[in-house]
Amino acid sequence: MNFTNTLTAGLMAGLIGIILLFNSTTFGDSLAADWLTDQGGSNPDHLNIILKSYINIFIILGSLLFAFGLFFISFSFIKFGRQQSADQKNME
Repeated sequence: MNFTNTLTAGLMAGLIGIILLFNSTTFGDSLAADWLTDQGGSNPDHLNIILKSYINIFIILGSLLFAFGLFFISFSFIKFGRQQSADQKNME
């Protein structure tokens, strides 16, 4: 995998992770409303548990994607730096 592919994968994963983190309440609320519609009604305490669970799912998924994105971006710059230093040694 070359520098641009690794950097692109890292940026995409990081961007998706940030979107999931910042919109976790919106996505969780939407899924909880769908669940409530499928159930035809529910106890408010049960609905609150379901809502918090869906929000936590998106927070965890967003955090993981953001962390993988940062890892791939860091890895690509380390790989690029090593490649640059190897190229400079070959030119000498």
